[in-house]
Amino acid sequence: MVKIKLKDGSVKEYKSGISVLEVAKDLSEGLARVACAGMINNDLVDLRTPINEDCELNILTFDDEGGKEAFRHTSSHILAQAVKRLFPNVKLAIGPAIEDGFYYDFDTEKPFSPEDLEAIEKEMKKIVKENLELEKFELPRNEAIKLMKEKGEDYKVELINDLPEDAVISFYKQGEFVDLCAGPHLLSTKTVKAFKLLSLAGAYWRGNENNKMLSRIYGTSFTKKTDLEEYLHKLEEAKKRDHRKLGKELELFALMEEGPGFPFFLPKGMELRNTLIDFWREKHREAGYQEISTPIILNQELWHRSGHWDHYKDNMYVTKIDEMDYAVKPMNCPGGMLVYKTKMHSYRDLPIRLAELGLVHRHELSGALHGLMRVRNFTQDDAHIFMLPEQIKDEIKRIIDLIDEFYNVFGFKYHVELSTRPEDSMGSDEDWDRAINALKEVLEEKGYDYIINEGDGAFYGPKIDFHLEDCLGRTWQCGTIQLDFQMPERFDLVYIGQDGEKHRPVMVHRVVFGSIERFIGILIEHYAGAFPTWLAPVQVKILPISEKYHDYAQKVQAMLEKEGIKVEGDFRAEKIGYKIREARLQRIPYMLVIGQKEEEENKVSVRSREKGDEGIQDLDSFINRIKEDIKDKKIALQCIDN
Repeated sequence: MVKIKLKDGSVKEYKSGISVLEVAKDLSEGLARVACAGMINNDLVDLRTPINEDCELNILTFDDEGGKEAFRHTSSHILAQAVKRLFPNVKLAIGPAIEDGFYYDFDTEKPFSPEDLEAIEKEMKKIVKENLELEKFELPRNEAIKLMKEKGEDYKVELINDLPEDAVISFYKQGEFVDLCAGPHLLSTKTVKAFKLLSLAGAYWRGNENNKMLSRIYGTSFTKKTDLEEYLHKLEEAKKRDHRKLGKELELFALMEEGPGFPFFLPKGMELRNTLIDFWREKHREAGYQEISTPIILNQELWHRSGHWDHYKDNMYVTKIDEMDYAVKPMNCPGGMLVYKTKMHSYRDLPIRLAELGLVHRHELSGALHGLMRVRNFTQDDAHIFMLPEQIKDEIKRIIDLIDEFYNVFGFKYHVELSTRPEDSMGSDEDWDRAINALKEVLEEKGYDYIINEGDGAFYGPKIDFHLEDCLGRTWQCGTIQLDFQMPERFDLVYIGQDGEKHRPVMVHRVVFGSIERFIGILIEHYAGAFPTWLAPVQVKILPISEKYHDYAQKVQAMLEKEGIKVEGDFRAEKIGYKIREARLQRIPYMLVIGQKEEEENKVSVRSREKGDEGIQDLDSFINRIKEDIKDKKIALQCIDN
């Protein structure tokens, strides 16, 4: 007999060898029907897995991340089987489940076409209807290699050769299709009824640009057709909100061949960027931060000292100056520590909060570049806080409050994740345990629910990450708080304590926006380019009906400019309807139409992005209204006009 502890804390006894599916059936036939996988002592397993010893068991449905993974991993195998049926000479690479879907990489002489996708999807539907059972079997290494060689699957042979010598190699079979795979998978293909192939892309084998370029097919799948339709609708909305498209249309930034991954900010983009920075500076002054600026290029010895050279050199740009080796900074923290060391500090000085809008450069593969979301140079809104050990919890609480204040201003919901020690790390077990426990205690005392990401911390310390949720329900990792006991040691940072002796401060790295560029990209998509008035690069557009009213329109423009309002005039010889349409496409918060009546009464006709035509208003009243909008940082999420 085996004792199985269930998700609700209850313990049940079963005969040894009972499968996860049989336990699910015993608990509820309804649960068994929707079960996708199981979690045995934190290991994701098939429903067919036998249980031979006492354990904790969680039955996973599509609502659980592990259930989605098994469901979509099976979807990728159905895709691969369909491709092999239609294109027998294609070689298989890999096909995992990913967030929101799945993909499979293929080596094919002729790239797939959109018409091929339609045919593949049709064949996938046949495979689903065939109700093919997924059967797992294992082979010793030599037999596994022989099987894959017989099938001509060179990439699978390479993967097997990279596994340990004593590894037992597992495969999954569905009908005539066999794939090298650790699983887990669904029991049958029939469950995957709602799916869609989404796009084609190129992908280097194993992500290495020196390897062959493969053809990648992306798809997604759900248990219900209605959920698939809702997801596809969100994708369409996301296309409308694509920051690369809107960034060009709204004249915010440009991406040029002369600098791949190095964005150019245009005048309106700089207005938006500077507004964000002004807000950042205001809030950091209020929170007791001092702003600094450190060099972009520093000598290589510094990066060896900080540990970045050993842990991050593949992402760094290097150069020589006066025959000495230098590196362009990928992070701001070493510079912040050198600033701390410019003078001796007393315990009375701590905490010291140094903030920096630091331009950093990181070498990203060309295939990974994506608008403002993944670039090669960006500005981090860094801060490095040096404190006494007893100040750790209070300082982290202050940072959390500051980050919360920022995100609320933009209308973002968010969740937090705690990332623990990675394999490639430095420092003692004691320091890491102390740091992780401190972050846990703060989150619990602040009443935050949080997810633990085992092994996903920085190489020098654990971290709290803030994941924003935009108006389409997508999440973006932005803010982070990293507790660091290692860098102060490596840089020999000290303060004079109450006892007159030297002591080591504790350090926190943190960002709020994360990257100014990426945050702007997120804002563009979150607001669909229709920024709140306080953020908008152009807050008011003045539209004279004809040339006769240009003088009064210019007078109105001058009055608004004097009040600090960002205003433009459209003095082109175009019809007013056309001008209004253009201003709406530019997502201007307010339009002021100027004609004979407005000039005679010294007033303006107001059209707002939210309400449309609001009629004639007194100019002073309108100015006071818009200034209140800006002061209150009013949020108004807008949808794109269809």
